[in-house]
Amino acid sequence: MATTLTRTKIDVQSMDPYAFMAVLGKRVIHPGGRRSTEELFDLARLQVGHKALDVGCGVGTTAIQMARRFGAVVTAIDISPIMLERARRNVQRVGLGREIEVEQGDILALRFADGTFDRVIAEAVTMFVDRQRAAKELVRVCRPGGMVLATEFFWRQPPTEEAREIFLGQVCPGMQLDKLDGWVRIYKDAGLSAIEVRSGPFEMMTPRGFIRDEGFINAFACMFRGFSRVAYLRKMAWLMPRISRAVPYLGYILIGGLKPATS
Repeated sequence: MATTLTRTKIDVQSMDPYAFMAVLGKRVIHPGGRRSTEELFDLARLQVGHKALDVGCGVGTTAIQMARRFGAVVTAIDISPIMLERARRNVQRVGLGREIEVEQGDILALRFADGTFDRVIAEAVTMFVDRQRAAKELVRVCRPGGMVLATEFFWRQPPTEEAREIFLGQVCPGMQLDKLDGWVRIYKDAGLSAIEVRSGPFEMMTPRGFIRDEGFINAFACMFRGFSRVAYLRKMAWLMPRISRAVPYLGYILIGGLKPATS
């Protein structure tokens, strides 16, 4: 028992915030929350039968909405075993196993042929990797005339050195943020045209944003799980004060653009 508890504590403490939120049962795990996903759907103009790729699908929430609400045929990929396990479970729970295929995948080396998908989306993924290379992969697998849409963190205002170090050095080490025009340039250089942008505050981890994204019932369930184990409590006690230091400076940016049709 002691060995198991020690291992559990180490595993929880080493989890990135996204994986930890998934373990607690959070369903919306990207900086713009449900607000940015609805804006993404508005830009994407999904249609019945569209082939859509959800890169970094998390627990499958957006993939399920694309299939259920718009009739898209979705391939949902993630690199995290924790996310994949929960995405598969959620897809099966809502009876969309035929409409949504969940598989492991890496944004930097997508296994799909050029021009495979009508819509390619990535919610909070490219900022963790080589951004230029990732953006080019998203555009590569999109068909000419199709759309690529991505949600990222960005600095809404210049952060203090303390806030920058806490967020990028402690909470999300390895993440790369930019100003709004920097993100737009990355996707424009990857080959997108007619780019549209939406942006807003980072509220996912604020009390108001948490309840708006999850609803009262699941928000309560997440908090209950968070208090159910000492390892979870320790993780929250470490994580939440650090995130709150960065919240005033952070926002989300949604970029949507067309892959030009070939002549």
